[in-house]
Amino acid sequence: MTNSIFIVEDDPVISQLISWRLQKLGYRVSGTAQTAEDALSHLNSDTPDLILIDVMLQGEKDGTELARQIRKEHGIPFIFLTGHSDNETISRVIDTGPSGFLLKPFKDEELKVAIELALKHIQSG
Repeated sequence: MTNSIFIVEDDPVISQLISWRLQKLGYRVSGTAQTAEDALSHLNSDTPDLILIDVMLQGEKDGTELARQIRKEHGIPFIFLTGHSDNETISRVIDTGPSGFLLKPFKDEELKVAIELALKHIQSG
C-alpha cells in the first residue's frame, strides 16, 4: 500500500515541486494547503499517513501552531520543512513533538529517509 502524504506549504511553486518529488519517490500526495486553516479543513475530510508542514505559513497560524492542533485533534504525525534553523525556530519546532525536521533545500534522499523513519516509528508505536 502506498503511503499518503499531505503538504502544507505557502509557496505554490515549492508545494508543486515537493509534490512531484514525493510522487517520484513512490508516495501518494493526498493534497496540499497554503494556510493552516485550509489544512485543517482538508484534514476534517481526509486522514493522510503523514503531513509535511512548512514552519512559516501565511495567515493567522504558523506551522508550529498548526502542528500543535494536528497533534491534539487528529494525532497525525508530521515532519517540518523550513529554511530557518535559528535557535528560536528550532525550540518552537521541538516543542510540538514532530516526527522529523528537514532544512530547505533538501535532497530527495533526505526527504525519503525522513519520511521512512517517521512512518516506521508510527507502525512500531
